[in-house]
Amino acid sequence: YGGFGSNVDMKSGAPSFGTPEHIQMSIGSGQLARHIGLPWRSAAGAAANTNDMQATHETVMSLWGCLQANATMVIHAAGWLEGGLTFGFEKFIQDIEALQAIAHLCKPVAADAAAIGLDAIEQVAPGGHFFETDQTLNNYSTAFLEPINADLSNFGTWQKNGALTAEARATAKWQAILHDFTAPPGAQERVGRVEAMIARFTQAGGAPILE
Repeated sequence: YGGFGSNVDMKSGAPSFGTPEHIQMSIGSGQLARHIGLPWRSAAGAAANTNDMQATHETVMSLWGCLQANATMVIHAAGWLEGGLTFGFEKFIQDIEALQAIAHLCKPVAADAAAIGLDAIEQVAPGGHFFETDQTLNNYSTAFLEPINADLSNFGTWQKNGALTAEARATAKWQAILHDFTAPPGAQERVGRVEAMIARFTQAGGAPILE
């Protein structure tokens, strides 16, 4: 079954996301799904109006709610702003990074001899380091998740490379994606139909007002 719940801002009536109540509702919905034996579609979200600290907090917290609730499918997980009324390109990049981190976290942790690395411990004397051990050299490029937008360098290196914020890096990434994008066959015809539909609905002035 599909559905998710959240509380609202009692000052405006606007939906809220990433709140403790949102997470509690996700966990309760997951318990209901397991009780009745059905797969369950949930959702993340953000009430923030721009890609800022609030937006990141709300999306990550709501994703954790879905994860704790064992959702079968999570939609609205990337790019959401203003409670789903608007979409942010920078927000999309940031959210994809959050999703990748959660997916990596859910992978089983290796526990074989190569992962435990007793041979590496034997190679390093007290007071030494592990950067030059065989285990490190064999696994350094794949051992950790490579971020798509985060800058893990120290302050000096970050400043030398232009002191780009996460927002600026995300902007450069989505612009590069669109610049290099090649539309699949038939895309232009579908875009034309969508544009005509948007124009028709815009001219109609939206949904009729119920009196």
